[in-house]
Amino acid sequence: MSTDRYVSQEREAAPSGPSRRTRAAFAALGGLIAAFAALCVAELVAAAVRPEAGPVTAVGGAVIDRTPPAVKDFAVRNFGTSDKLVLQLGILVLLAVFAVTVGLLTLRHRAAGAAAVLLFGAAGAAAAAGRPEGRALDALPSAVGALVAAGLLYMLAGRLTPYAAPSPAAGETESGAPAPACGQAGAGGQGAFDRRGFVLAATAAAAASAGAGILGRRLQASQLAGVSASRGAITLPAPSSPAAPLPGGADLGIRGVGPFTTPNKEFYRVDTALVVPRVDAGSWRLRIHGKGVARPVTLGFQDLLDRELVERDITLTCVSNEVGGPYVGNARWIGVRLADLLREAGVRPPSRGGPADQIVARSVDGMTIGTPVEAVMDGRDALLAVGMNGEPLPFDHGFPVRMVVPGLYGYVSACKWIQDIELTTFDAYDAYWVKRTWAREAPIKTESRIDTPRPFASPGAGTVPVAGVAWAQHRGIARVEVRVDGGPWHTARLGAEAGHDTWRQWVWEWPATRGHHTLEVRATDRTGATQTDERVGTVPDGATGWHSVVVDVT
Repeated sequence: MSTDRYVSQEREAAPSGPSRRTRAAFAALGGLIAAFAALCVAELVAAAVRPEAGPVTAVGGAVIDRTPPAVKDFAVRNFGTSDKLVLQLGILVLLAVFAVTVGLLTLRHRAAGAAAVLLFGAAGAAAAAGRPEGRALDALPSAVGALVAAGLLYMLAGRLTPYAAPSPAAGETESGAPAPACGQAGAGGQGAFDRRGFVLAATAAAAASAGAGILGRRLQASQLAGVSASRGAITLPAPSSPAAPLPGGADLGIRGVGPFTTPNKEFYRVDTALVVPRVDAGSWRLRIHGKGVARPVTLGFQDLLDRELVERDITLTCVSNEVGGPYVGNARWIGVRLADLLREAGVRPPSRGGPADQIVARSVDGMTIGTPVEAVMDGRDALLAVGMNGEPLPFDHGFPVRMVVPGLYGYVSACKWIQDIELTTFDAYDAYWVKRTWAREAPIKTESRIDTPRPFASPGAGTVPVAGVAWAQHRGIARVEVRVDGGPWHTARLGAEAGHDTWRQWVWEWPATRGHHTLEVRATDRTGATQTDERVGTVPDGATGWHSVVVDVT
């Protein structure tokens, strides 16, 4: 063989640049298909365990549990009720990056790539089982998904192994060119791989995975349909103590200001549940126990409906609500007075010698909410609510039962999907958010908000209604004032008061002149305290400051 011919054969045998790039692209695709298979199979297994055990939900929940308050506040402030969707999309993006990386790893270390998938799955399984409400079986979806993904990735990587160069004795033609082996038609010499086999295997795996995912979704949908039917079958009894009719003028009917009663679909939702718990009312139980409970109590949903029900208008506020923020809403709630249940269990507030000063409410999703016993038993309408605006609680807002305590921020009072009430002390136990640097006790601060005109609006010169809402639950609003460009304060006209536990609408007719103006608002509650102008963030116990709006009058 001549030197020229030898060099020529060496060049034919060397893997070409395009071949390397093609193998890398296929390897990355293999990683993505393996990840897709893991998610779909895990979805199917989660249908047999519970939806919350799915890997994206479990990992997302673990991320939320470990998120610093400042990051959590940033997410709520910038993404609102879409914060959970953003988190889930972020997890999927990171999973895709990991899948591509591991797929490329299998080109050099096939077994190492599969092992990395198993380790990733083990982390997901640990996250699922290690959550506050986690169970041992919650690890199963992530574990099974990882096993399937690792095996699939290992098999697909095998299809990317380059062919060995055929020996001259067995496969060389008269011209010296390698002869294609049986079944290897179209291979481009050494560096080529089984493209057809990879494509067929990858297509079959993707189709099977999609089928598993669709089946899992359908099974979960079937389960949820049964729970939805249980809610649909509920007819709330007429309350023994109905709410007073709203006084005329409570809703001022100002364009740009929402209705006095917030519709259920528009009511804010801020919680940590990536999957909204769906609890069957027929199987729901609530246990009351703990320090100072002489007679532990276990109640079913019908037990609550058979008791004296009260109906009250109560405004709720989230502690994550920035000055001028949207996380406040008013609803008409139906429920049982929690204080009555506690007294029947033998509980006494600390002011009467009771040993417990904290109620720890536990949700089915593992959330813990710590509420002062004194606040619940001081005569205010603290409820175990079963209804909201004339219908059973929506799933998003705590069906079948939630707590509603007027005058306290939600993170220390408004436990949704409640299933357990334990009497203890603040010294003995820190609830979920308290462990994350929020205050143990958080009465709602006096606040007000300008709803119209909107920021950077361009109203015409003349009379412009400046209007919004103000709230100081359990104290009530006595006065609202507005000023322009730092000038004198002007008293706004208040809507009729529906109770100390609700917000009040207000309006001031502004004789607007052309130019750039800054509007500010402040409220005074019925204790005589006027909201402070000091700007403080939401951590640790709620934001303060005057809400301001900049407009350009034309």
